[in-house]
Amino acid sequence: MDPHDILGLEPGASPDEVHRAYRDLAKRFHPDRVGAKEGEMMISINAAYDLLRDRLEEGHGGEAPRRAPTTGSADADAPPDDGTIIAGAWLAPAVRRVLARELLQALEPGEQVEDVILTSTSDAHDVQLALTDRRMLWLRDDAIMGRVRSVRYRELHDVQAKRARFGNTGQLRVRSGPTGRWLRFFDLRPEVLQRVTTRISARANA
Repeated sequence: MDPHDILGLEPGASPDEVHRAYRDLAKRFHPDRVGAKEGEMMISINAAYDLLRDRLEEGHGGEAPRRAPTTGSADADAPPDDGTIIAGAWLAPAVRRVLARELLQALEPGEQVEDVILTSTSDAHDVQLALTDRRMLWLRDDAIMGRVRSVRYRELHDVQAKRARFGNTGQLRVRSGPTGRWLRFFDLRPEVLQRVTTRISARANA
């Protein structure tokens, strides 16, 4: 799981590029702007930035921007103080930090998360897609209802990667059932598109 994917950056992005990407996303998803529930994506953005913080501070100069607060959310690594079970407690701390809370709560017991990506769909501009060992699971952060959706790999009959005519991104296309509708995930960098297409195809054909 690469924090660059969460911030929409190429691997090896410079500290300045990381700063700009983080600031842009923080302005876009800050809870003060979009509300606490709709701004849940900020939790993942902050976590991804935290994972890159050391690189920013190791001899590159400049002070790392302060993290934006995530109003109404708790630290994913903080132990509960009332005896309740943490959602996704079996996952590695770094994975829990970057996965939106609603996706964590939607996981089945023992379900392992293998990849997390920011993307978009035809009906939602802000989408966090998680690939687990069982299914594709995504949160439509700008949706009012039906925010979390999923499809199991065994239900997929077609998996395609399609490059955009313009720009350096592409789309992932998957179809549930032989006559089911296509699901499309946009704005994926070529290396990310190749990685997720390969992973999903392998799972679907297993």
